[in-house]
Amino acid sequence: MKNVLVLISDPARPALTAAVLEAATETLRTAGASVGAPDWLAPGIACDLPFDGPAGPMNLANVDAVALPAAGRRKKLLVADMESTMIHNEMLDELADFLGLREKIAGITARAMNGEIDFAAALNERVALLKGLSVTKLDEAATRIRYMPGGATLVATMKKHGAYCALVSGGFTYFTAMVRQSLGFDLDAANILKHDGKTLLGTVEPPILGKEAKLAALQRLAGERRFTAADAVTVGDGANDLPMLQAAGLGVAFHAKPTVAAQVHARIDHGDLTALLYLQGYRHTDFEERKDP
Repeated sequence: MKNVLVLISDPARPALTAAVLEAATETLRTAGASVGAPDWLAPGIACDLPFDGPAGPMNLANVDAVALPAAGRRKKLLVADMESTMIHNEMLDELADFLGLREKIAGITARAMNGEIDFAAALNERVALLKGLSVTKLDEAATRIRYMPGGATLVATMKKHGAYCALVSGGFTYFTAMVRQSLGFDLDAANILKHDGKTLLGTVEPPILGKEAKLAALQRLAGERRFTAADAVTVGDGANDLPMLQAAGLGVAFHAKPTVAAQVHARIDHGDLTALLYLQGYRHTDFEERKDP
């Protein structure tokens, strides 16, 4: 069959039952699709449901449902956002906490990630508020990093199968370098915080890495490896990720802001980062299991 409906639940709370599978099958048939036999990728966690015809909207409790073409699912390139994607944190908010400005800066962050205000202007505004903060606080903020479940296994599995993995963030190189090393990414790119060796100057090195630079990184990395953006999977949660999510063969809105999720075909609201492997047709037995840092 030409299409596949991938059903995925959170591995920590498996919710994919026979009843859910039956409900998904019935929804497809009601929409006019013919449905094949289910193929379990991981019992209780992920399953492929082959079908031909229209998919129709799915509303399954605690289960993500993504309809994809059956051909070309395995991708050769991963380009991932970092903050609220590969890690739980927004590191600018963590730095603001040392100045008692977390609530103020977090509010600007949320508006920028939801696409309500310009990303570059919002970054400059927030970084300016950090002027005078001791550079020693960068190390202290790094101790607060909490890794998103499944990230280490996602990167290790894709690399095992020959993919190139890049971490491209609108955050800061100080933190992306650590996350790249911890998770095994091949490359990281982000903004550079300017300082005088003792304190932050309240500015970043231009040009600012925003949505255009993320898209350019995807296109450049694909071109260097002589394939196209269609051979890539991208993942992110914010408005500055939208162009790269929409340009990739598989763009995944991961626990994303509502306005972002509404504009991306593949959205994961329940699963962890291993959902990106199931979307590519990997079975759990194919995984290169890695413990999250």
